[in-house]
Amino acid sequence: MATTVTFKRPDGQTIQGYLAEPEHPSGAAAVVVIQEWWGVNDQIRGVADRLASAGYVALVPDLYRGKSTVEAEEAHHLMSDLNFGDAASQDVRGAVQFLKTRGGKVGVTGFCMGGALTLLATCAAPEIDAAVVWYGCPPLEYIDAAKIHVPLQAHWATQDEFFPIATIDLLQERLREAGVAFDFFRYLARHAFANETAVGPGRIPATQYDPVWSQQAWDRTFSFFGCWLR
Repeated sequence: MATTVTFKRPDGQTIQGYLAEPEHPSGAAAVVVIQEWWGVNDQIRGVADRLASAGYVALVPDLYRGKSTVEAEEAHHLMSDLNFGDAASQDVRGAVQFLKTRGGKVGVTGFCMGGALTLLATCAAPEIDAAVVWYGCPPLEYIDAAKIHVPLQAHWATQDEFFPIATIDLLQERLREAGVAFDFFRYLARHAFANETAVGPGRIPATQYDPVWSQQAWDRTFSFFGCWLR
């Protein structure tokens, strides 16, 4: 079952989100799903539905407040206008707190821009129980690794032109030095390898869906959340 819900941020402002629930939602673990730069579209709602089918309550906070696009230029404009610090500490944290009131543990996962916000949220929302990052990383100076106290899993593309793997090497060193419990997985793939719409002539040239790597990453994600959110 899926619906639109309204919830409060820590500062008292309200925000809407897409909520997908499993057949038996009572006491179920939950996951906040953070959008790519396109906005809350059918693809990211499908991610929430996939988690719901696996037994999780999934919530996608609407960071763009109703806006979405299929044009890369407009997506870049929407992302550039987003206050990442506010989105992580207020929108995402508010979503986590909302799900916590339902009683189960809460994880966070995000893709591309959402992956970067997932990392920021682990620094800003102590209520998070576990996090999975998909090919997205903020500038490293914005990550306070000493504030990350939850298990972290991440999936990276070695051919990613948006988030070079050399940056991920530096992120890994920073997390290790801070004593963060993390598992990084690297795939011989391009950016957005888990986005099934990144195919055909309409895709951004630097992106490419890969069903094999996507399935392997999802298997690892479900095993990870199954361990830490149950």
